[in-house]
Amino acid sequence: MKKKIAGSNFTENWLPVKAIQNGMIITYDNLKVSGVKIAPRNIFILDAQAQDNVLISLRNFYNMLDFEFWLVVADRPVDISVYMSQLQLLYNETQLPSIRKLIMQDIEKGNTFINNNIVDTEYYILFKEKNPDDVQKKIRMLINGLATCGLNASQTSNDDLRIILDNFLNGGTTTEFGTVMPV
Repeated sequence: MKKKIAGSNFTENWLPVKAIQNGMIITYDNLKVSGVKIAPRNIFILDAQAQDNVLISLRNFYNMLDFEFWLVVADRPVDISVYMSQLQLLYNETQLPSIRKLIMQDIEKGNTFINNNIVDTEYYILFKEKNPDDVQKKIRMLINGLATCGLNASQTSNDDLRIILDNFLNGGTTTEFGTVMPV
């Protein structure tokens, strides 16, 4: 068990996270927090009947869950640096002015994304469980249940769980670890 420092204001002194591994947060009392990441789907582009069917399916899905769960929405920073580098290389290699203009417009749009801290919104269903076999059973049940609603889901990754914790602990503010700023 981790020893707490009296009077310390550091988060790690009260957060019961022992490890994040195999798509699970493992707590000091050996509970496993895991779940599924749901691929976003805009149902509002569907006709009214299809929208109603998805919503009815989701209501039925949530009503069949017989365990405590959390619906979590997390913002993940978008990293387009590789894409921007490829655009710059393409711009440098292209000779035709019309194509260079189109590439430059894409570069400018990418810079707008970077300068405005654009994020992807991700959706999760998380739960806690003691038994690792029960974790896998619940994950399979969630994935299959969401599939019947027309939604794709996959087990949370370690990176997903770190993003969720970071959002929770930092109020959605992007952190830059290792950066020291003079006061």
